[in-house]
Amino acid sequence: MTTATPLVRPFTVSIPDAEIDDLKQRLARTRWPDPETVGDWSQGVRVENARSLVGYWKDGYDWRRFESGLNRFPQFLTEIDGLDIHFIHVRSPHPHAMPLILTHGWPGSIVEFLKLIGPLTDPVSYGGDAADAFDVVVPSLPGFGFSQKPRETGWTVERIAGAWAELMKRLDYSQWAAQGGDWGAVVTTALGAMQPEGLLGIHLNTQYAFPARIPDTLSPEQRHAVETLALYTGELGGSNHLQGTKPETVGFALADSPAGQAAWIYEKFQSKTDNQGLAEDVLGRDDILDAISLYWFTNSAASSARIYWENRSGTLAGPKLTLPVAVTVFPGDIPLLPRSWIEDTYSTLIHYGEAGKGGHFAALEQPEILVGEIRAGLRSLRS
Repeated sequence: MTTATPLVRPFTVSIPDAEIDDLKQRLARTRWPDPETVGDWSQGVRVENARSLVGYWKDGYDWRRFESGLNRFPQFLTEIDGLDIHFIHVRSPHPHAMPLILTHGWPGSIVEFLKLIGPLTDPVSYGGDAADAFDVVVPSLPGFGFSQKPRETGWTVERIAGAWAELMKRLDYSQWAAQGGDWGAVVTTALGAMQPEGLLGIHLNTQYAFPARIPDTLSPEQRHAVETLALYTGELGGSNHLQGTKPETVGFALADSPAGQAAWIYEKFQSKTDNQGLAEDVLGRDDILDAISLYWFTNSAASSARIYWENRSGTLAGPKLTLPVAVTVFPGDIPLLPRSWIEDTYSTLIHYGEAGKGGHFAALEQPEILVGEIRAGLRSLRS
């Protein structure tokens, strides 16, 4: 159990009833746009689907269920580099557990890792081996969830990675590993490039391994990667572009409209999950609304969007890493990288896994598969 100190303070989530009532009132007064003029999602979120989700948010969703579930995990705040960082910290009941820091992305949050914490910390209770146990640390990115919102520029992924290294040191971990997807993978990759003292290796379910210059001659797998990159930066890149250029405008648009916040995140889940038609095929409505509600109650549309603005010069051609790297490729991810580029970027590749299903939000979509891949991917670091 984490010991509270002047540097590490316990934290409990408690949203006032008045804020929940205000949400429901705002949802009831939603002014809906005209329906789209196409029969698919090519113009963005479909009005009928948004109405259904928002209707459930107003009349069926129970925030207190999620809040009490979240509060069953030990949560803390600690000030690092002038900012309060919120994190979950669960120690394994098994001796010799490997410390592991899990980093979310956007529109992710600590929500996406909640189903992983039990199997990772206590694998025996989930049919696994005690030798695969982890101590788990799940921080909220600066400006996300219950972490403090930066009041100045400069919170790049490198600065966040430095804060994570300090967090693990503050928790008295001398050796540890890191894992992430989406922006969490960018931060974890930055950790891998930084190689702070104690970092044994990393696991990525999003790989930033495009070559700096795309070759003229491509294999079929490499060509598919380029095509999915074009889809990611083009047709599916609307929210990324706006958040990378005008995050405060995004915040203005969403801060006063919970239905707008819901549509903004729902469309991202729709476009990047490995679904059969709707995001709800792989994510329950409660899972979707847990994520959306966390953004709403923390009023973090603008502050979370700024991670795109702060890192707008970044590319999907990540740095070449020399420390041990494990990866898992999920078939529905966009962009989808070929093994050849992954092996070229990560010279010490200790595990290459290909999941049978799942998309960009692997922790939410396929938690059991991701748990197995994290165990297998990082197992060799224990010896």
